[in-house]
Amino acid sequence: MALTDERIVIAFDVGTQSTRALLINNQGQILFVSQQKHEPAYFSSRPDWAEQEPDFYFSKLVDAALDLRHRAGESLWARIEGATITTMRDTPVLLDKDYKPLRPAFVWLDRRRASLEPELSFFKRLLFRVVGMREVVTQQFQFTPCNWVQENEPHIWEQTAKYVLLSTYLIYRLTGEMRDSVSSLVGHIPFDHRRAKWMGKNNLIRFIFDIESDKLCDFVYAGEVLGEITNEAAHLTGLRKGLPLYAAGADKACEILGLGCIETDQAAISFGTSATIAFTTDHYVEPELFVPAYSAVMPGYYNPEIQIYRGYWLLSWFIREFATAEVYQAEKLGISPEELLNTTLKDIDPGCDGLFFQPYFTPNITRPYARGSIIGFSDIHTHSHVYRAIIEGINFALMSSKDIMERRVKTKISALYLGGGGSQSSEIAQITANMFGLPAYRSYTNEVAGIGSAIAAFVGMGVFKDYDEGVTEMVHIEDEFLPDHKQHKIYSEIYEKFYSDIYQRLASLYKRHSKHSKNWKV
Repeated sequence: MALTDERIVIAFDVGTQSTRALLINNQGQILFVSQQKHEPAYFSSRPDWAEQEPDFYFSKLVDAALDLRHRAGESLWARIEGATITTMRDTPVLLDKDYKPLRPAFVWLDRRRASLEPELSFFKRLLFRVVGMREVVTQQFQFTPCNWVQENEPHIWEQTAKYVLLSTYLIYRLTGEMRDSVSSLVGHIPFDHRRAKWMGKNNLIRFIFDIESDKLCDFVYAGEVLGEITNEAAHLTGLRKGLPLYAAGADKACEILGLGCIETDQAAISFGTSATIAFTTDHYVEPELFVPAYSAVMPGYYNPEIQIYRGYWLLSWFIREFATAEVYQAEKLGISPEELLNTTLKDIDPGCDGLFFQPYFTPNITRPYARGSIIGFSDIHTHSHVYRAIIEGINFALMSSKDIMERRVKTKISALYLGGGGSQSSEIAQITANMFGLPAYRSYTNEVAGIGSAIAAFVGMGVFKDYDEGVTEMVHIEDEFLPDHKQHKIYSEIYEKFYSDIYQRLASLYKRHSKHSKNWKV
């Protein structure tokens, strides 16, 4: 590619564990990257709480930009034509009249709950009871941060002029505009993804997040300009004053696009802190009852998705709590504990000699009382068995989600595209192909969210005529993992005869546990 044909944007990717700044060209090449780790990722002053200061994330963005400028050099830095940003979802920030944060942000992992119940009309109580969602609706109301603040910090709520997501706040810090992308508005907020607008007062579930309209932000579609880098932001980040910031989407939406999943028979699987399976459709279909299909980065398209909240966080948890010996050995070898444990995966047969792991550590809409479980322990099981059982358990949960969404969306998945930190392991990628019985593909880079957001920027700049062209030019598949059909047959039998029944058999026990365990403290 001739130098005159190369176009460059800077993409910011603000995740749970780190913030990254990337220089990306219109051929999908990542020219330079800077990663700033979040240490700590969040703080918990009480059990189930997860908070972080909003300006902590902006300071990491600034550090990443300055470090990237140093790495890239002034001549390349001067060629940046646009900026874009993607962040983790469902992380609300409360701002006062001067748009200053009033309290720490609620990180999406936060599971505190309000004690009050919503006031419902007789019609709504009857309707939710008939469809079996009365309890679920109450739980969603209680898990929504704005309701917790109104109940427990009313003085904060009285001062709240804007209730926005982290992405909106960072866009404001960069441009001075209180605006966001349609496909970034994912969380416990009253956004109607089907119609791409804020919910009206008569919306059936508007009461769950009854935030006044004037507290909400403006929005644009991906590819449109959110604003321009202000003088203050330019001084802090080293970016050019007036540089346009293009709308993209939330991290998962950008990952899906950055993996090239724009057809309904392609499933994007993210092995990140949370694990998700999603695909792209041109019509709105809820992946599960009362679970919205989120707006895709491509305007007019949707991403039905099912999420396993504690996805590959579970591997980090296992290593931190139970793999001290492996951590010590890996340090001596100069590799990560994950790399060391991944080398043992091939030594364990499919099904882990009867050890099964259910990964529902965190409840969701359809599993309001879920807990994690490990079933089938015997004296033959080792650390490696548990490690592989966690990987298989996450995949079994994603297989169940795939089946649900195929029925609801009326499609058939023919290929998997893998992203997130866990996808870097070829062993995990191969296990995934074997379990699903489908070919699995991996990009040349793990920075797929950055690629997806950059595609949106280049479409907005007119470099590509549409997203199809952007994907063709910028998404590059490097690895293919074909399924071992003998292993797939074993996994299918385990799934159909055992795994698919575990949650239903344990659901009543989980419910009793949830209601009574809080009384077991001395």
